[in-house]
Amino acid sequence: MDFHHVSVMLEESIDALNIKPEGIYVDATLGGGGHSYRICEKLGSNGKLIGIDQDVNAIAASTERLKDYKEKIILVNDNFKNIKEILQRLNILSVDGVVADLGVSSHQLDEGERGFSYQQDAALDMRMDRKNPLSAYNIINEYSEEELTNIIFSYGEEKWARRIAKFIVQRRETAPISTTGELVDVIKKAIPAAARRDGPHPAKRTFQAIRIAVNNELGILESAIMDFADVLKPGGRMAIITFHSLEDRIVKQTFSRLSSKCECPPQFPVCVCGKKPVTKIVVKKPIVPSEQELTVNPRARSAKLRVVEKL
Repeated sequence: MDFHHVSVMLEESIDALNIKPEGIYVDATLGGGGHSYRICEKLGSNGKLIGIDQDVNAIAASTERLKDYKEKIILVNDNFKNIKEILQRLNILSVDGVVADLGVSSHQLDEGERGFSYQQDAALDMRMDRKNPLSAYNIINEYSEEELTNIIFSYGEEKWARRIAKFIVQRRETAPISTTGELVDVIKKAIPAAARRDGPHPAKRTFQAIRIAVNNELGILESAIMDFADVLKPGGRMAIITFHSLEDRIVKQTFSRLSSKCECPPQFPVCVCGKKPVTKIVVKKPIVPSEQELTVNPRARSAKLRVVEKL
């Protein structure tokens, strides 16, 4: 099976890791293996790459893609939120670098039956981990109007969230909404025609929001970043690529907290918390894709890369 995925800011993120040939690196979002392949190319005979993905299709595809480096790789079908347990199972205490590309892979978007895409009609699913009992179908058909409004507004930053939620609830009273096509129709009816004429596809923000909710993407991010920092060796680097403002805000704020000194209230005359920075921020402003990359891969438009180094 072809697991096609164009790795965003590939060279920038690999350069940011400052790879040591004999180091141990984690690709927390293995996907099609693009970042892992470039890391393996830079590793020496004692270097190691640990690739993590909750999607079994990604593991299968990357096993094939990285077959020339099978002595250097360990691929793990798990969620990166479990980084500490994964390393414990492998008897690895610390690593030299972590890269995470938080975008949905091109493969998942293009493989119609996974239900991630608003451009292909398929069963409402959106699970990155097929073992997850919660799917998009459950959220769309079982959550209250208020819960749907909150998800669509908070995770999709969709100004028509309340109206979309209302239309979903009205529509499902007749029959369950069971396909992506049916959901797109409901969203289009909910958003006034004038508002649909400009900007992205009218269903884009709602689909993003439901996907984030199904996979608890934002819920795990902050604690996972803290755990990544814990397992980094001094001098080790963490490079994270985000694709929307909510993710980027969490990464930016967590990196800032990891890299800050005193956290006492400003009115305190002297520091009593004794906090020392865990990391330093490598690039003050996020790295964004070049115009050249955007012509090849328009999906990269909203991507931002942030990097910290363990002290």
